[in-house]
Amino acid sequence: MEFNFSLFILDNLEAAGAIGGYVSLSIIGFALISFAIKKRNNNVSIQIGPKWTHPIIGSFLGAIPGCGATIVVASLYKNKNISFGGLLATFISTLGEGSFVLLGASNESSVVGNLKAYVIITIFGIVAGVIFGYFFDIIGFRTKSENIQQIKNEDLNVEKIKDTSESIFVQKIGFYSILAMAMFLAPGSIMALWGGEIESISSLTYLFSIALTIICIIFYLLNKFTFKDHDCYSSYSNIKSTILHAILDVAMVVTYVFLGLFVTNYVIDVIVGAHTFDAWMTSSVYLVVLLSALIGVIPGCGGVIAVAVAFITIPNFPMAALIAAAISTSGDGIFPLLAENKKDGFIVSLLGLVIALVVGYLALAIGF
Repeated sequence: MEFNFSLFILDNLEAAGAIGGYVSLSIIGFALISFAIKKRNNNVSIQIGPKWTHPIIGSFLGAIPGCGATIVVASLYKNKNISFGGLLATFISTLGEGSFVLLGASNESSVVGNLKAYVIITIFGIVAGVIFGYFFDIIGFRTKSENIQQIKNEDLNVEKIKDTSESIFVQKIGFYSILAMAMFLAPGSIMALWGGEIESISSLTYLFSIALTIICIIFYLLNKFTFKDHDCYSSYSNIKSTILHAILDVAMVVTYVFLGLFVTNYVIDVIVGAHTFDAWMTSSVYLVVLLSALIGVIPGCGGVIAVAVAFITIPNFPMAALIAAAISTSGDGIFPLLAENKKDGFIVSLLGLVIALVVGYLALAIGF
């Protein structure tokens, strides 16, 4: 079958937009909750409990299906409200969008088998997250997060920016378009995670998903380069500026999700080829665990989704390989982390890969 590049682009734009629909709920919701808490505490940001609880909290947050929790925890880490061990624990325990591949089975036998696999993988992730999260907190491991610029309320306020064409798009057209489309797509996106859809508006949902991704990319790039030294989101003093900043996070995540899906799918489907990929996934179990961990560490959820699909479609696919992919993936939370501090993102990804190989081969040794 001849490869259709235009259709390939559209499919990845639609997939990123669909993910953006439900990711926006967690990002905007967390921003509003944080705003309310800070206002209640006189604009003082507080940690989520004592530091010794962070690896436990992070592990259980990461176990929530989807990538929303990883994005939230990355934001907490950026604002120094959670320890490095808590961040690492969240990324270790998440299965990302791969969880919905397992939970979205349609027939009864698949539901039971996939649910059992999901529970086992989640337990491995939580236990590994707690153990390694505490390990790195106890030894006092620190990244260079102090290089992250802290946002100050006295910085430039949104309303003070001159009305250029770029600022009008960012503050008005792009902002309200992303907000409206994300809210429209959210219910359908949540249903789609388990294989459902709102049939009466499926065509409209497809178009809106593509449009959301395109506008998010333009929105993110305009803000990144036009306002690089002039952040129009620096004020958190009111609801509007808080939501503006959340919308920027949505745009950034959707942009990187699209890039991650595009690269992952292009490598697997075009460069490697579906048949070759399937052959790799049915080779030596030791090689499969290694390949799964390497695929899982690809930024975003595209890699772990590919391994999860292999798990439910390839007979006798080792669960240990999916465990390795689940632990090595950082979900979509890696994108805001990389955007703020590339070194932190690289360190977390590298540690996740090493831990994934250790836990994956351990799981294989005990029969998974």
